[in-house]
Amino acid sequence: MKSNQNLAILFWHRKSKADTKGLAPIICRITIDAMDAEFSTALKVHADHWDTDAKKVRTASEAKTINSAISRIQTSLETHFIVLKTQHEFVTPIMLRNAYRNLPADHRKGSPKLNPETVPTLLEVAELQVSEFSEMVDKKLRSKETLKQWKATKKKLTEFVRYAFKSKDIALVEIEYVFAQKFYNYLTLKRNPALKEAAAMKQVKNVKQILNLAETNSWLPKNPIDKFKCGAEEPEILPLELFEIEQIWHKKLTIDRLIKVRDAFVFQCFTGFAYQDIYGLTPEHIIKVGLNKERWLVKERGKTKVTELVPILPIVEEIIEKYRHDPYCVIHNRLIPVNSNVRYNCYLKELSDLCSLGRPLNTHLARHTFADLMLNVLDFPLEDVSKMLGHKNIRTTQRYARVKKKRISDRMNQIKNILFNEAGQLKETVG
Repeated sequence: MKSNQNLAILFWHRKSKADTKGLAPIICRITIDAMDAEFSTALKVHADHWDTDAKKVRTASEAKTINSAISRIQTSLETHFIVLKTQHEFVTPIMLRNAYRNLPADHRKGSPKLNPETVPTLLEVAELQVSEFSEMVDKKLRSKETLKQWKATKKKLTEFVRYAFKSKDIALVEIEYVFAQKFYNYLTLKRNPALKEAAAMKQVKNVKQILNLAETNSWLPKNPIDKFKCGAEEPEILPLELFEIEQIWHKKLTIDRLIKVRDAFVFQCFTGFAYQDIYGLTPEHIIKVGLNKERWLVKERGKTKVTELVPILPIVEEIIEKYRHDPYCVIHNRLIPVNSNVRYNCYLKELSDLCSLGRPLNTHLARHTFADLMLNVLDFPLEDVSKMLGHKNIRTTQRYARVKKKRISDRMNQIKNILFNEAGQLKETVG
């Protein structure tokens, strides 16, 4: 190890590369023992606002933000330099630049070349992800609900950058592996309201996809948080028992809005439709199936684009008939009247109190309840439940419909009758 190497870091303003607004990139020059290497910081400032002597931004509204970013880059370079000196006998500026960019220290040409002066910031890449996903929604290739999730991720990411970096945005090269853990900690511990573990991990997973987009476009040599494990233990959602559904269904209500919310919720419990899909149900989604012309609800699920196929049970038929002449349903061509998602879930909490359930109700709970009824009460195979729920993968269905002990017990009793006699002796097989 050569311990007497000296590092010098200089930031300078490349005025010759100014854009139409007069903004030019800030360049970082690394010097180690008279050898140099440069890279763009992805930061830009107007020539009038750059202090040549202090090597910092002055007077501009974004001065604090940019100067803080410069300080972080310098600190990161100094830290990497210390680490490299413990690993190599001789450290070059290129090795240090590589380490800062999350590349192997001995990386050479051959990888896709970055053009740092056109590299977007973290939040600009997040906005690009939202924009591209929005275009797919417009072309009916993706769900509006999923688009809302991407917008929520960008919002939470913006909050975190302001909290952790005291900045409106950060350069992609500033992101290190620890970024993922810090973002997760912010969401679960510091944010108000805080997120549950699974929800926070979902946000980290989305950020990982955003950085994958940056890597795909060669704005990053590699995703710095790619190896961060986003697995989280799925919270178990206990479905309603059949007697609880009966309690809700038979509750005498006098308020019209609560009656409609109760009917919509019970409708969900016996069809498995998500809020997005029940909201858009029309009479055209009722299809007659088979020789007996059974009435089924057949609809492409908004989220997955997988077709849901659900036979109409008598209680569902009763609700459909109840609202056949409802003014809202007639005007908007709907099967049942459904409030906005926010009002719907708000009224469901009120309904839960009136029914003395001792637990909150929400639209997603109804979907879990349907899966449980089909699997454990009506004894449908898991594959059929998956089809009715409109899942792409049966593993998703397994999270919704957990096999209960009673189902196992009933099946085991059937096997006992087949394999054993009343005395418990193994039956003789007929040759």
